[in-house]
Amino acid sequence: MTSLADRLSRALTEGMAQQTILLAGDHGDVALAAEGSLKPAAVLVPVTDRPNPGVILTRRTETLRNHAGQVAFPGGRLDPGENNIMAALREANEEIALPACAVTVVGEADRYRTGTGYTVTPVVGVIPPDLVLHPSEAEVASVFEVPLDFLLDRANHVEARMQWQGRERRYYEIMWDEYRIWGATAAMIVNLARRLQWSA
Repeated sequence: MTSLADRLSRALTEGMAQQTILLAGDHGDVALAAEGSLKPAAVLVPVTDRPNPGVILTRRTETLRNHAGQVAFPGGRLDPGENNIMAALREANEEIALPACAVTVVGEADRYRTGTGYTVTPVVGVIPPDLVLHPSEAEVASVFEVPLDFLLDRANHVEARMQWQGRERRYYEIMWDEYRIWGATAAMIVNLARRLQWSA
């Protein structure tokens, strides 16, 4: 029987080889358009290895300077000498006490540019189900799991608009129970859905 990690790896490899319309990020600042001016960051997309896989997400604390209260993947900027996978695993350990040894890394997905000057690489990994995770009190208010099928279903990707810094911005949001997933996190999920063409 094919493992979840193998299925995801094959789907991601095949998807990354296809031409598809992706969201690159809309920061509205010409100075940030050059890739070299963006700070590298990585997030972990932890997929739980169960018959109906889920994805672990966090809600950030309200006291953070940036993106307070928003839903996010565990992750952050790269430290000197790190690659994307190393950074994603380190940040997941720091934020939710997810041991790196518990993650089977599947691969990297499409980078996304944020309005705060980062280029973020999602790292997809498979983790055992029902791990006991301990959120960092300083950064993470809660940890929750959303079914992978729900996140990748395009019917749940709602396009919205808002005024920000004098411009109309378009973005995606995904509602799960009381959680509103939007901004860069939702965009990375939308991109992943377009790549994977996942079937349950």
